Amino acid sequence: MSVCKLYIDGSSLGNPGPAGYGYVIEAMGTVTTGSGHMGRTTNNVAEYEALLQGLRRCLELGCRRVTVFTDSELLTKQLRGEYKVRSPTIRRLHGEVSALIERFEAFEVRHVRRDENEVANRLAREAARVGRRDSR
Repeated sequence: MSVCKLYIDGSSLGNPGPAGYGYVIEAMGTVTTGSGHMGRTTNNVAEYEALLQGLRRCLELGCRRVTVFTDSELLTKQLRGEYKVRSPTIRRLHGEVSALIERFEAFEVRHVRRDENEVANRLAREAARVGRRDSR
């Protein structure tokens, strides 16, 4: 039974603006990272995309139990059912995440400080900058 730690972050430069996501998976003694540029969107959409991509990769790696670490209080509280999901875009993403969560034997989400999520944060910021043009 494989247990994974999934660190996620999304970044939007301008909110909305050029956006990216990043994730770090610690599983079975290895570390797997991923990131991607998303074009122009909001930080909240980027956070959800980081979670979606990270969960998909966890499944590919054979993870059956996953603990997610994120510095997004909104995402954490929406996943726990403490906050309602009002935005139609976020509602769709939340539904996709919920369907993925059901594929795991166990799922937990923990809110952490940004400094506890440095690698995923750096990956997301770098991915957001990929499509950004310098306006100088």
